[in-house]
Amino acid sequence: MVGLSAVIVAANSKAPYALVTRHSEGRSGLPFGAFDPANHRTMEQGLRDWVHTQTGFEPGYVEQLYTFADHGRELPKADMANAPDNARIISVGYLGLTPERTEIDGAFNAVWRDWYRYFPWEDHRDRIPDILEAEIKPALMDWAGDSISRKERAKLAFGFDDAPWIEERVLERYELLYEAGLAAESIRDGRSCASKPISDQSMVSDHRRILATAISRLRGKIKYRPVIFELITDKFTLLELQQTVESLLGQSLHKQNFRRSIEKSELVEGLGEYATTTGGRPAELFRCRKETLRKTIASGIATPHQRRDT
Repeated sequence: MVGLSAVIVAANSKAPYALVTRHSEGRSGLPFGAFDPANHRTMEQGLRDWVHTQTGFEPGYVEQLYTFADHGRELPKADMANAPDNARIISVGYLGLTPERTEIDGAFNAVWRDWYRYFPWEDHRDRIPDILEAEIKPALMDWAGDSISRKERAKLAFGFDDAPWIEERVLERYELLYEAGLAAESIRDGRSCASKPISDQSMVSDHRRILATAISRLRGKIKYRPVIFELITDKFTLLELQQTVESLLGQSLHKQNFRRSIEKSELVEGLGEYATTTGGRPAELFRCRKETLRKTIASGIATPHQRRDT
């Protein structure tokens, strides 16, 4: 059987959000349902139907993310009610982007959630999260034991010691925690865990893995395709644009270098209008030059990191 799952993302200068469904056991999930070849003309249409049915939200931009088919996946039976007990579910994941968090009608058991709720170690904007040194590093070193290869994997994935932190490695980090028995899903799936899970914000089935895959994809794609303009309103200040990129990457960017890169890209233009709600000097409003996107294969946004000692 084929399932369809959606990671619908919205973002602003404060945080990135994923649209999640709430389940009776207290866990969150992604919009998900079975592909019905008799009624769904395409998989994407089936995906759109399921998202609207479960959340009331109408997806705009979507792209296929990845196909998940691991053996032994815990299945959300409510959404795959016709699946036999021994069914092997192939789940086709999609990534959807929207410039606004449309309010979800109370009739739907869905909500927008800050994605750092599920991955608290991924937000490095203000400081390196305490959880890395206080919990994750000692737990992974205990799991690694005398294995040099395990220690090296942990070091490279999480940027321990002198290794760089690479924001696109979200999935690699989650997979390592799962393998080490430190993810909440590890206990649920019967993997041994010598200590308390690093984060108890688990999701149904392998939906946190799917969300991690989407975050990794989006963080990388921002840098080579102008997808950020699918996530920002029609009018914005350069500071709002920068802070939205920062919220998605979980990294602080160098303000002057970021603005220089935006000017060189010719992807935005000033409107001669000014925002008066910035709390200081009025900031000029800009828009995306969509005609440039239509005429050329535009590149992404340069992300010059702000240097810091800690």
